[in-house]
Amino acid sequence: MPPPCQGLRVVDLTRSFTGALATMLLADAGAEVVKIEPPEGDPSREHYAALMWHRGKRSVVLDLKTEEGRTDAQRLAGAADVVIAGFRPGITARLGMDYDGLAARNPGLIYADVTGFGPTGPYANVRAYEGIVNAVAGRMDVHHATAGHDRPAYPSQLLTSYGAALNTVQAILAALFVRERCGQGQRVETSLLRATNNYDLSYFLGWQLYRRGEFDGPFRYNGGGVPPYMTGRSKDGHWMQFGNLTPQTLFNFLHQLGLEWTLSDERFANQPVFANVDDLRELQRLCLAALLEKDLDEWMRIFMENDVAAEPFRTTQEGMRHSQALHNRNVIDLSDPGVGPTKQLGVLAKFGSTPMEAGGPAPAVGADTAAVLAGLDGAAPPEPRSILTPPSAPLEGLQVLEFASYIAGPYATALLADLGARVIKVEPIGGDPFRAMGIASLGAGRCNGSKESIALDLKSPEGQEIVHSLAASTDIIIHNYRPGVPERLGIGYETLKAIRPELVYVYVNGYGRGGPGAHRPSTHPIPGAGLGGALMQMGEGMPPVCSTIPELREIARKFFRANELNPDPNTSVVVASASLLGLYARRRFGHGQEVFVDMFGANAWANADDFIAYEGKPPRPTLDRDLYGLGPTWRLYEAAEGWVFLGLAVQPEWERFCEMAGRPDLAADPRFATPDARTANAAALAEALAGLFATRPADEWEALLATEGLGCVRADSAPVHEFIARDEHVAANGLRVPAYSANFGEYERYGPLTAFSENKLELRGFPLAGEQADAILAELGYDPAAVEALRAKGVVWSETPAPLAAVTA
Repeated sequence: MPPPCQGLRVVDLTRSFTGALATMLLADAGAEVVKIEPPEGDPSREHYAALMWHRGKRSVVLDLKTEEGRTDAQRLAGAADVVIAGFRPGITARLGMDYDGLAARNPGLIYADVTGFGPTGPYANVRAYEGIVNAVAGRMDVHHATAGHDRPAYPSQLLTSYGAALNTVQAILAALFVRERCGQGQRVETSLLRATNNYDLSYFLGWQLYRRGEFDGPFRYNGGGVPPYMTGRSKDGHWMQFGNLTPQTLFNFLHQLGLEWTLSDERFANQPVFANVDDLRELQRLCLAALLEKDLDEWMRIFMENDVAAEPFRTTQEGMRHSQALHNRNVIDLSDPGVGPTKQLGVLAKFGSTPMEAGGPAPAVGADTAAVLAGLDGAAPPEPRSILTPPSAPLEGLQVLEFASYIAGPYATALLADLGARVIKVEPIGGDPFRAMGIASLGAGRCNGSKESIALDLKSPEGQEIVHSLAASTDIIIHNYRPGVPERLGIGYETLKAIRPELVYVYVNGYGRGGPGAHRPSTHPIPGAGLGGALMQMGEGMPPVCSTIPELREIARKFFRANELNPDPNTSVVVASASLLGLYARRRFGHGQEVFVDMFGANAWANADDFIAYEGKPPRPTLDRDLYGLGPTWRLYEAAEGWVFLGLAVQPEWERFCEMAGRPDLAADPRFATPDARTANAAALAEALAGLFATRPADEWEALLATEGLGCVRADSAPVHEFIARDEHVAANGLRVPAYSANFGEYERYGPLTAFSENKLELRGFPLAGEQADAILAELGYDPAAVEALRAKGVVWSETPAPLAAVTA
């Protein structure tokens, strides 16, 4: 069968990593992507990974500053299904490529507008590089503990751009569903700022409860490193990440360390909860000491044989050689005419019937200009569409069943619920274990927003009968069980396919469904360690040589914090996108299929700035040991009061900065006059700029420079949750909305990650476990007496409201 998006025509106007990655995904899915570039080429091509980001596309050079260039671009958009733009507000209108003008010619057009800060508000026109957005949004507070100081630190992974790329694809696919139902195209909008909200699960809600006196912080966790998510060093100096979240894998870990006795010691019996910090530190000491007794290879053999979640910390290039990444085809071979053979990031997901496949190499700048423009000559205008009233929400009328726990699967279905799908979370008796994890349990609220819940014993015939009845009207099923478990619970693909042949059945797990690691347990920090992001975040020269327990404890703390809670959401945005691609394929070709997502592959996509290898490839940029940034013009500086982030990407910005800052001598200095000179004299330039920024408060620097279109903003105004709770720009762009939960009453939750011109997204709070069980069973024909009998038998269960009160993390 053809790939999911075959026949879809996409025009790419973007000039950034976000746009490049989004359109790479669509090209891999079979869309015809026409990239419009300026005569000098897309600036993103300067990056060593761009030859991967632009694979499978066609390149057309048009100068949008000229009437001829604009006319040809408008003709291309007139024959397209999708246009993706990536300019600051107002620029597309000046270029004649805004939605209103294009939609007048092509009413069925889906127009995706990807900005840095959104279309309105105080920051709308600020230079929107990823570092700038992260600084404004408070994400530079996330790694304060990694740096070991109470100050901001630079987040090294391009997660904001990555999240925005996947959110863009989700919005486009959702809008295409609307178009197929009612004939109406529309404008969809997302931003890098919206995408930062993928990476805070707990603290926004926790902050509100704290302010109401219902929660006792803390809100800036400084790290630790005990089971289940500890890190430690082997005898031969390699650091390992552990992820043993379940009682069984935690026992396995302690047993292999010879520490199973700690589970019966009153000091440690309730781990990972401890009566006092001394007990916590003592258990950590015991674990760190035990890990020093064997080399890495011996430990990994033991852990893989005994169901322990563990991975050594690797660079991204080392992660490309991981046996499971190779088995899953997370790495593919593709020859490039410029550099020769390459190893590249594989496709987003595995589709059973409509497989994705990476296209040919990236085209040369303008290689397809003549052919593409010639193809427009004599082309018929778009066929008139019969416009019907669009649905209230893009995914209205679709039903999703979720059999997943913790974050990766549940947050994916929350994204679908926020787009209007009816998501029924099928939980075990007692609820998703994520609901009972201290401050982390607040993240269950984020992961279960806008859903309904029913808690069932799936080992019982009655529970399976209920699920089979639900499956008969379900469009997508998502689960994250290990291989073999769905079949034992009566929810295997073949069983449910017989009930609902058009079902899109999405399976997500850690290592994949086959290969040497399929049986291995995995939780969020495992792919974070194994694929390079966490090691890069540690900074230059890390980890140092160390041997004493206090030294090891400090490095373990930094590793723990460097491997932040992003690998799960990184996977979630892939699962949501793959689910919608499977659904789009069903709409196109009329049948359902299995779809497979593994966390290793998803987090390879989150490292798409370096998941490529070829002879002569430059190394990934190095974060300095203080975690300030990647170089003197892309880093944090301490101001007279507060901290600023400086982000200057091109030569004109450097020259303008020197002029505005009152230091034209820096631009004239031969040591700093060109990009190469600034690199060669980075230490001297950083020292000069540090002295300069120390002369004024951070707010003054932002007011002076950001308003002139230069990348310089305050980086320590507030952490993410406070920024969302208080900032007027957030309110102006709908990034927080009211919600309700039975446990916490009225509160505010993160707003939608995308916006639609023709649809309204009504986001809701999160349910208690089993809160909608009676209503769901009534829909299936169960009367109250039958429901009560199921409850009495333990087949159905519902949580009793219990507000969180004065709980510490």
